[in-house]
Amino acid sequence: MTTAVATPTSAETAATRPRKRVRRPLTLRRLILSLAAYIIAIIFLLPYVEMVITALRPPAELQERGYLPKHWDWSNFKSIWDTGFGTNLKVSLEIAGGATLLVLIVALPAAYYTARRKFRLRLLFLVLVLATQMFQPAAMLVGIQRQFTSYGLSPTWSLILVNAGFNLAFAVWILNAYFSSIPSELEEAAMVDGTSRVGALSRITLPLALPGIVTALIFTFIAAWNEFIVALTLSGNPANAPLTVAINNYVGQYSVDWGHLFAGSVIATIPVIILFAVIEGKVVGGLTAGSIK
Repeated sequence: MTTAVATPTSAETAATRPRKRVRRPLTLRRLILSLAAYIIAIIFLLPYVEMVITALRPPAELQERGYLPKHWDWSNFKSIWDTGFGTNLKVSLEIAGGATLLVLIVALPAAYYTARRKFRLRLLFLVLVLATQMFQPAAMLVGIQRQFTSYGLSPTWSLILVNAGFNLAFAVWILNAYFSSIPSELEEAAMVDGTSRVGALSRITLPLALPGIVTALIFTFIAAWNEFIVALTLSGNPANAPLTVAINNYVGQYSVDWGHLFAGSVIATIPVIILFAVIEGKVVGGLTAGSIK
């Protein structure tokens, strides 16, 4: 009795063989574009480098012309926590995180319904949602302050609601665009297989719309994280104010605490950098997730 041994074909061997990375020849055009990209990147990074260097510069060397300090001083990053900066950081995380969560909870069903249901006055509804972006918080600052004061809400909850309200329109529009670009036949095929509408939404549509969800998340978080005018008005106690107000307190009428000002600015950028580092890989994965059964 003989047994047949399957031998891999040339096509299978070529498919499994590791591919060598082909390097394109360096042309003058590619060289110029690469140099221009590096120069632009350096220009954008220089303010952040200057911020870190100034935070590490001793007070006696603040007026010197040298770009790098002669001595590196880490005391600003240590002593800033004694000023209550940790509480301010916690308040900013609560406000930005709460506003982002509230926006996603409201915007996801609203955008999904407007993308899948062609009801009357649908376009008018979307236009009215977009029209709310024309109203800036500074123009309604007095009314916002009186309203939340009469409600008796804490400054943290007031800022969560304000930031969520002013970022909701953008989230609804961008999520509506992503949901509209996803074929409804994918959900219908899943429901034919026995999946409910909610199951098709969670297993098919949401993974495909992940880039739009991430964009709305980042936009809302950064907008709430950097908001200053309303936070300055509604936060009564400086000890419980967000980071934007706390950093501004280092700028006095006759002097500026440069060390703590730049150290606080460096610390304030770290959560945003971490957010981008965590989410950046999921944007590409969301483009194909859920499309293969």
